[in-house]
Amino acid sequence: MSDEQIYPWLQDQWDKLIAQRAQGRLPHALLLSGAPGVGKAAFANALAHLLLCHEPLDGKPCGQCRSCELIASGHHPDRLYLHPEEAGKAIRVDQVREVTTVLHSTAQQGGYRVMIMEPAEAMNVSSANALLKTLEEPGQDTLLILVCHQLGQLMPTIRSRCQRIDFRPPGTEEGERWLASKLELTAEDASRLLAIAQGAPLAAVELNGGELLELRRTFLTGLADLLRDRVSPITLAEKLHKSELIHLLDWWLSLLNDIARLQSGAADAAISNVDMSKMLAAVAKRADKVRIFALVDRVQEERKSLMLRHNPNRQLLVEKLLFDWRALIR
Repeated sequence: MSDEQIYPWLQDQWDKLIAQRAQGRLPHALLLSGAPGVGKAAFANALAHLLLCHEPLDGKPCGQCRSCELIASGHHPDRLYLHPEEAGKAIRVDQVREVTTVLHSTAQQGGYRVMIMEPAEAMNVSSANALLKTLEEPGQDTLLILVCHQLGQLMPTIRSRCQRIDFRPPGTEEGERWLASKLELTAEDASRLLAIAQGAPLAAVELNGGELLELRRTFLTGLADLLRDRVSPITLAEKLHKSELIHLLDWWLSLLNDIARLQSGAADAAISNVDMSKMLAAVAKRADKVRIFALVDRVQEERKSLMLRHNPNRQLLVEKLLFDWRALIR
């Protein structure tokens, strides 16, 4: 069963949406926008379940009707999902057409039909245009929920036809308390992990529970060794280029943002990568600000290119950025 809950820091968004529904003002399309790891997909699943339940009680699914049984089994015919068929690939136009055909048919269980698309920014131009017709002429009792992690990569014509709900990470104290309880961590460890995850609690859980933390450690150790001339950019690129590049680029941007904060000279400059504070302080002291922001631009361009499903020479991409990283203190 898909994660389906309203995390404490998203209660206000939920209450406003439920009030809209009670007033008969629920839109036909919602755009859930925010950083990964804050609970948008779980929110979408919870809303879909509530709308599909035949006998909701006090704003919650009853858990006993036929519709709730189908959701519990993971095979409700009126709850549709649309994802890229492979990670990093586009949502294709034929996928969109297949789902929208179902949305315009009669609901098999009566009532609502709900489609959840994630990530919405994975649509290419053709698939986005195919979705526009349904956004403009939705069927009765139809809700399209677009879960978006990178709002700037979603076509304006799609954005303008949805009610947008912004999702933000919880406050630092709330996030740390929740994470410490969830993972049974000390307050100090929860604080460190949440900072590394850019304040996104679910991203912190994923980071702690899988291989990502080890990949991050390998990547950051390599960057530090590169600055000390203990490894060459070519050797390090050979080691890293088969990894998930989006993660590497996100971590790189986080490091560069930390360096920029330290260079600002603010007394309360908080950094995310607290475990790399020595390296960050050294780079901030020696690196030229213009070079820092030039590298930020290059990393962002490479990230955007990957998200647009371009297929660069991965090893060459990493090599070039590693040479630029080393050049920051040369």
